[in-house]
Amino acid sequence: MNEKRLSQQLRSFERLLDTYVKGKEPLSRFLTLFFKENRQMGSNDRRTLSRWSYNYFRLGEGLPALPVLERLTIAEYLCCTESDVVALLDPALSHTITETIDGKLLLLANRFSFDVHEIFPLIAHVSADLDTGLFLKSLFRQPKLFLRLRPGAESIVLKCLERNQINYERIGRSCLALENGTKLDQYEELRGTYEVQDRSSQQTGDYFEAKAGEKWWDACAASGGKSLLLMQTYPRVNLLVSDVRSSILRNLDERFEKAAIKDYRRKIIDLTKDPSIILGNDTFDGIILDAPCSGSGTWGRTPEMMQQFSEGKLCYFVDLQRRILQNVVQHLKVDKPLIYITCSVYGAENEEQVAFAEKLGLRLERATLLKGYENRADTMFIARLVKNPL
Repeated sequence: MNEKRLSQQLRSFERLLDTYVKGKEPLSRFLTLFFKENRQMGSNDRRTLSRWSYNYFRLGEGLPALPVLERLTIAEYLCCTESDVVALLDPALSHTITETIDGKLLLLANRFSFDVHEIFPLIAHVSADLDTGLFLKSLFRQPKLFLRLRPGAESIVLKCLERNQINYERIGRSCLALENGTKLDQYEELRGTYEVQDRSSQQTGDYFEAKAGEKWWDACAASGGKSLLLMQTYPRVNLLVSDVRSSILRNLDERFEKAAIKDYRRKIIDLTKDPSIILGNDTFDGIILDAPCSGSGTWGRTPEMMQQFSEGKLCYFVDLQRRILQNVVQHLKVDKPLIYITCSVYGAENEEQVAFAEKLGLRLERATLLKGYENRADTMFIARLVKNPL
């Protein structure tokens, strides 16, 4: 350990935190701009400060009264099995840094009265099926990188990974798990062979059950992850994609072009308003509603969000989801499914919205909390609801 260099890095970290304005932009984007403005930092400094930043925010709202560097030390202790920060600033903790996460939490509870439930906002409001203890502990580890292999490309990808000695775990036919940070862009042969898509997000496809010739609408399509999954699983579906943002639909167009998907319609639709203005009397055999939500099931990837969320923001998303549900249901055919999806762990965005949808004339076929925290993946909620006859 070079104490002089480490001390310089710690001062840079404090300056970095002072510069970061919570809620203004994602931490990943802020770090990119921060390092661009501080070109004197070498690659080692950038890697170190990035790791510290993410680990620091994994502590969420825990131990808020402690000084920044003490909180960083505790965060590093919880997230790592070795850390120069812990060794320098708290040698006593350093002796137990290889303990299990349960052992570490017990030690911190005794020494600092640390309660892991304090790290996550509104933890009392999570879905009933969530194992709170396992979920909270999962937040101290970065989720994995998941790939969805395009049909027919499986052998190309696997041979490339094995030839280059890249570790992976195969999950079913088309899903691979790799360590986050694995660089694949350098392999020309892999272009067009996979989509980056979280494991839980891939599992939502099990709920589609589409048929050839059916008309489907991906109502909040964003950059098209669910639409790609639908079209590559059911290529003869007639698809409409929509979003309120034209820029993100351009991203979707680029992804579809790379995937050689050409036969689809796209519309810019604000679903907080009556979509009949644009859709007229058009109705669909299936609607995917990947609803705008808190994103709380993905905060293992964006831990800075744990310090930015509030009950007011949760209420905003719940109201938004209900307005969208009311507006899309009128364009669903009788006895046909609406696939409701969130990447949230909050019951108000999940089970309570299913109850709301039932009041709109839908009946629940099945619903699941996709417990990504068990697999170093995102946690999501999905429900398949079918429209009742009038």
